[in-house]
Amino acid sequence: RLAQLKSQLDARQSNLQQAEALPETLNARCKELVDRLETAESERKRAADQLASHETALRTVEQELRESTNLAMKARERLVEQKTRQEASQAIIADLNTRAAAQFNVQLEGLINIAADTFQSEEQDGLSEEEAERRLTEIRFERERLGGVNMEAETEAELLQTRLNTQELEQADLSAAIEKLRQGIQELNGEARQRLVDAYESVNTHFKSLFKTLFRGGEAELRLVDAEDPLDAGLEIFAQPPGKRLGTLSLMSGGEQALTAAALIFAVFLSRPAPICVLDEVDAPLDDANVDRFCRMLNEMRQRTDTRFVVITHNPVTMSRMDRLLGVTMREQGVSKLVSVDLNAAEALVAAE
Repeated sequence: RLAQLKSQLDARQSNLQQAEALPETLNARCKELVDRLETAESERKRAADQLASHETALRTVEQELRESTNLAMKARERLVEQKTRQEASQAIIADLNTRAAAQFNVQLEGLINIAADTFQSEEQDGLSEEEAERRLTEIRFERERLGGVNMEAETEAELLQTRLNTQELEQADLSAAIEKLRQGIQELNGEARQRLVDAYESVNTHFKSLFKTLFRGGEAELRLVDAEDPLDAGLEIFAQPPGKRLGTLSLMSGGEQALTAAALIFAVFLSRPAPICVLDEVDAPLDDANVDRFCRMLNEMRQRTDTRFVVITHNPVTMSRMDRLLGVTMREQGVSKLVSVDLNAAEALVAAE
């Protein structure tokens, strides 16, 4: 008997050493998971910041595009106006030169002298002062109608044409950049939409099956509501326990809500298993029958996935179905101690005794 007790003592010490090393392993695993979570959160924030930056850049580019378009339109209008005025002036000058050469055989500059001589001769021939004033007014009106001659019109037109070509090239580059950015956004939205739909369908399928198993019947499903686009839609849980009408989760009792939430959690883990899952007082609102269903489902989930479940509970039924119990006891006032019990080993020891 002493040899047997010594062998059991050695086994207990080995188990104790393993149990003492287990928290460090779990702490290291938890730290690794926290680091991965922080890394994923940082990547999500960085992606969100990049998306916001791209959207801001897109709005800036669109504003610059509108301003460039307005400037280009104004430049075109000014160019057309300058060209029109230039062509009109050139036509008038050419016409005057032609008329001066044809009628007076002189250039346009000598036409003033010829006009002065003509007025003087007409006045000598009996042209009245009123007639001369009228003729002078007509000539002044004709001169004003011709407008001033802009000697720099051709240079200004070339400068405007150069600016217009530069703005057209910039507008083409901006349009190409905007189109490329919009295409990238559409591709990201399409990929995100497809991933969301695939995840939703997978989780919904598992959720329906697990709900029927936990409630031994009934119907339940997840629905996308409030929008046709999955990226903008909300998610609503509809459940119909046996003997009740179909309704939302808020219309169910506390125990039914707990079981439904457990089914949804397990459905997510079946779709994308995680290394560890912590369930805190999930069985608190459940009666003994539902606690038994919950424990059976938990055991099935443990067998179907590689997830390790840590259950925080005060329910003796749940504790009796676990592999290992971890608790805190205070044998002395102000001194707490961690207690670990391997139920499988305890059952084997009792069976051996």
